[in-house]
Amino acid sequence: MTKKILVVDDEADIIKIVTVRLKAAKFDVISATDGKAGLEMAKKEKPDLIILDLMLPKMDGYMVCGLLKHDFNFKNIPIILFTARDQAVDKQKGMEVLADAYITKPFEPETLISKVNELLTA
Repeated sequence: MTKKILVVDDEADIIKIVTVRLKAAKFDVISATDGKAGLEMAKKEKPDLIILDLMLPKMDGYMVCGLLKHDFNFKNIPIILFTARDQAVDKQKGMEVLADAYITKPFEPETLISKVNELLTA
């Protein structure tokens, strides 16, 4: 069965690039462009993994990640925080909301695909 990945980012270009790479790696991809829609889609679709930007309209990625990780029904979905923010404090906050990985933009597509595969087989 093909794994479903939810990409939540407010930049259409990023969603497009990531979607093309994930589809080439044989994943189904769904997306949302703000935190609130991302949270709703995660709960409705129950993706196998979420790639989540931090700086989002309506609800930031930390909040989305924390809400999902503290919900019994969704806590086991791996979440990759995917952001331009690369300060130690940002990564620490990502750990506090129980993110499974933290990848900074600009990114190497191979690094992202490799992390996705690693988390889905863990």
